Amino acid sequence: MSIRRIDVGPRMSQIVIHGNTVYLAGQVGQPTGNVASQTRDILAAVDELLAKAGSDKTKILQAIIWLADMSTFAEMNAEWDKWVPQGNTPARATGEAKLATPDYL
Repeated sequence: MSIRRIDVGPRMSQIVIHGNTVYLAGQVGQPTGNVASQTRDILAAVDELLAKAGSDKTKILQAIIWLADMSTFAEMNAEWDKWVPQGNTPARATGEAKLATPDYL
C-alpha cells in the first residue's frame, strides 16, 4: 500500500496520495476579500495542489464546502460554476460552520 505526502507540515500535509486517490487539506482564501474573491483564491489553490499531485479538477470525486454564512451561497456558487468543468462535476455538499477566524467567509 503506497502513501505519498506532498507539502508536509508539522500539523498536516496539503496533499496525501493513497494509491490513485488524492486527498487535499481544507483550503481558505485571503481573509481580506469577500466570498467571491476567497472562493477564487481557494479554487486556484485547489488547481495548484491537484497539479502537484499529477491530477486536475476533471478528476475530483467529491467536494465539501463550508461557508461561515449560508446567505453567501449564491455568491460562492457563481464562482464555483465558472470553475467546475461541466460534464465532470463532482458530488458536492455545502454547509455552514464557524470557521477558524471570522475573516474566513
